[in-house]
Amino acid sequence: MPSIENLLFAAGLLLLLSAVISKLSDRLGVPALLFFLIIGMLAGSEGIGGIYFNNAFVAASLGIVALMFILFAGGFDTSLKDIRHVLAPGVVLSTMGVILTALVVAVASVFWLKFSWAEGLLLGSIVSSTDAAAVFSVLRSQKASLRGKLQPLLELESGSNDPIAVFLTLSIIRLIQCPSSPPLGLLPSFVLNVGLGIFIGWLFGRGIIIIINRVKLAHEGLYPALLFSLIFLTYTTAHEIEGNGFLAVYLAGIIVGNANLIHKKTLKNFLEGFAWLMQIIMFLTLGLLVFPSHIVPIVGIGLLISVVLMFIARPLSVWICLSLAKFNWREKTIIAWVGLRGAVPIILATFPLLAGIPKAEMIFNIVFFIVLTSILLQGTSVPQVARWLKVDAPFKNKSTQPIELTDRKLIHAQLEDVIVPFNSPVVGRSVVEVKLPVQSLIVLVCRDENFFIPNGATILNGGDVLWVLAGKNDLKKMNKILGVRSSKD
Repeated sequence: MPSIENLLFAAGLLLLLSAVISKLSDRLGVPALLFFLIIGMLAGSEGIGGIYFNNAFVAASLGIVALMFILFAGGFDTSLKDIRHVLAPGVVLSTMGVILTALVVAVASVFWLKFSWAEGLLLGSIVSSTDAAAVFSVLRSQKASLRGKLQPLLELESGSNDPIAVFLTLSIIRLIQCPSSPPLGLLPSFVLNVGLGIFIGWLFGRGIIIIINRVKLAHEGLYPALLFSLIFLTYTTAHEIEGNGFLAVYLAGIIVGNANLIHKKTLKNFLEGFAWLMQIIMFLTLGLLVFPSHIVPIVGIGLLISVVLMFIARPLSVWICLSLAKFNWREKTIIAWVGLRGAVPIILATFPLLAGIPKAEMIFNIVFFIVLTSILLQGTSVPQVARWLKVDAPFKNKSTQPIELTDRKLIHAQLEDVIVPFNSPVVGRSVVEVKLPVQSLIVLVCRDENFFIPNGATILNGGDVLWVLAGKNDLKKMNKILGVRSSKD
């Protein structure tokens, strides 16, 4: 039994290698996720590290925790303004698209791999969803950008289709374990699962905003810990009442990320860093779990299913689901090609192992090979394929504003100083509690001849001099809110 010091040293070394090698991925144009998997495999019992790990329960548990934060961070960074116009096609892709993909893979498995229909549907369900972590990572780490509505659609789909794949996988496992159960009985369960997930996501999303803005913590560094706990509660509450926890945390992330929030910049940086840490841990763990010698015998089978998935199942589901949407053939082609598979299918492949399903180990190895193929082939070629199809766009880093309460761009703005009257209704209230005009920023506060940059938690005092960046109309609204009398009064 290795000592805790040895375990910590091994964990630290693996994390260090992953963080350093991720820099190499940018130069080679290969997704960092692939390197994380390879490092895990090399560190495993059949690699140079010699670390024996064969605990599917631990791997699945770590994967669930990691997905919670990856999905919340993805939702937090999703702009409602961007996805509003792609909401309908995104929902269709994340539901019907997943089901159609699973069915096509199931047919191929039954006729070519001689699987039973239940086993074929299980394999299809496991690999049916695109992976949020993989899509977010590839598009951003490779500085790839797609024009128009394509990128918001892909990010929305990849963030919202995992819950459907999880539900399908668990449902097929139940059917295999209880063959007498009627398949149509899954429909009410599906509606309840998704409905409760949406409700809990909305409820906790609004609740997180209220709690973070109202709780006056002594230190700014405690707010990430507070958010950490609320994400856990969102997922577990949805799960306990038979709702979809992954859908709940993703929706909550969207709601919270699009709200005025105290210390929003701090929370955003925390989520981004923690999501990367979760991705590294998740892929390292899954890399440790696989035995390369078990992958070799199924290379031919895995390659066959990979081809079916990438060139038949995914394109067919995309073209059917988007048949009524206003996307041309070039755009539909790139949407089909960016259907990356990542850690989610591998995590789902551990569920049959835990349930003791026949052929579970074979399914796990096939899924692992499919993910490797998808990341290596699709992940590395996204920028090139986008250029060939002429759907690429110049990459733009998202700009951040110095004030936390809004990230909207101001047009025709001017900087003016406004004095808060001593009898103003906003005295004693925090900035986030004051309903400021949408396109206005308090960039500086002068109090007792001292200047400082405010944040959402800053309490306004009578006599404060506020340097406000806003348009003329918004400045008039600001004066009215602050109770400043005009010369005409």
